[in-house]
Order: sequence, then C-alpha cells, then structure tokens
Amino acid sequence: MSKKGRGFTLIEMLVVLAIMAMLAGAARPLLELTVQRTQEHELRAGLRQIRGALDAYKKAAEAGQIKLSPEDSGYPPTLQALVQGVPDIKSAEGRKLYFLRRLPRDPFAESSLPAAESWATRAADSPPDDPQPGRDVFDVFSRSERRALDGTRYKDW
Repeated sequence: MSKKGRGFTLIEMLVVLAIMAMLAGAARPLLELTVQRTQEHELRAGLRQIRGALDAYKKAAEAGQIKLSPEDSGYPPTLQALVQGVPDIKSAEGRKLYFLRRLPRDPFAESSLPAAESWATRAADSPPDDPQPGRDVFDVFSRSERRALDGTRYKDW
C-alpha cells in the first residue's frame, strides 16, 4: 500500500461530521420532551405531597390535636408550618406534629426562589375560579403560565 491510500480524506470527514450534526439535531427535540415529562412528573408528585399534608393538617385540627382560634379554618397558616411542625395539644410530652419532611419545589419556578415561595397558594375563603392567598393555605398550584404536553396549563393542575 502506498502512503496516499491510508487515512481519511477531507470530504469523508466533512460527510461524517454532517451526519453527526443531523443526528444531534434530531435528538434535541426528544431530549427537550424528556426533560418536560420529568418536570411534569415532579410537579404532580409535589402537588400530591403538599395536598396530602394539607389534608392531614386539617384532619389533625378537626381531631383537636392543633390549637385553633374561632376564626381559624383548620388549614395551616403557611406552607412552612407543614415542615416546622405544630404543637400537639393532646400530647403530655409537648410533642410536635410534622406533616412534611421537606417542602418540594415547583420544578417550573425559578431555581433562585425558596421552595415555599415557588408555589402559589389559595386561601380557604378564596373562590375556586379566582384563587387568592390569604390567612391560611387551602390549596397550592404552580405559578407557571406554560402549557403541559396535554395542552392544559400547569397552574390549573
């Protein structure tokens, strides 16, 4: 073999690079779709966790384990109360009731926001068609205006 017959030509290298660029371009939308699906899964899980903790807080309040004033609704005053805990008035040792180990973040919120501020809240006396924050936390939802893969808005979940 001669020395000229070994190696790749410039044209062959350019063809290989062009093919690799087309494959990478085709894979990018699939990667973006996978990232969005993962964020949607995290959003669903976070909403379930927080809403379950809100319901558990309400049940504990109805069972008389949490001290309430007459104007309280039985829901926590803040999302942080679910993590920080509240005194169990039925406990002789002064135990606290905890409803979450940590507060999940809204995956569509800015990463610089603390977890408690990443969620929008609705008070118990707020109408469902115009949710507003208030004295307590009756429900949480995403602040994101983006649309999900099924076409619904994340803030409507």
